[in-house]
Amino acid sequence: MIIHFQGLYGDITWWPGDPEEVMIGAVLTQQTRWENVETALKRLREAGICSLSGIEGSSDQSLEEAIFPTGFYRIKRERLQCLASAVLSCGGTKSLKEYPTPPRLRAFFLAIKGVGPETADSILCYGFSRPVFVMDAYTRRVCACAGISRTGRDLQALFQCLLPEEHRAHQQCHAWFVEYAKHYCGKKRCEECMIPNF
Repeated sequence: MIIHFQGLYGDITWWPGDPEEVMIGAVLTQQTRWENVETALKRLREAGICSLSGIEGSSDQSLEEAIFPTGFYRIKRERLQCLASAVLSCGGTKSLKEYPTPPRLRAFFLAIKGVGPETADSILCYGFSRPVFVMDAYTRRVCACAGISRTGRDLQALFQCLLPEEHRAHQQCHAWFVEYAKHYCGKKRCEECMIPNF
């Protein structure tokens, strides 16, 4: 299945920004499409606040206006402020890079209000280049259609066991699952889907 995805989509590069922008994007992408996040990130850059220190120093109104396109902008503003405060108070991303992934770095992010497992793992995988597989709704849906009965951390553990212990492999595999699910699951093209035939 993964080989087919590679043939369909080739190399996909997501979140090429620095760790701070990845963290901001990971919060903003909750319950919205990536296109909306790109708009919000552009607005944050234009306002000069697309950084954790920028978020911490901005007014609630300025931040909400910038991230408005992502929806739930008051909730996300609060989550971004909590994230910025937590990261900056421990010395910033430079200090966090020294943390081992499990248990310390993942636990650090999960302790922040509004950061759940999917958001934390997105930050680890794409922001800190750690070999952590991101479990999202798309991946769970494709795996369920393929007859894989594992869920949650068990399903994530399966990916981490099968993939090389190298962050790029985890990024690529996750990106392929998302792209495939967007084309088939998101558009309800179940009759054309190749997954049930594996």
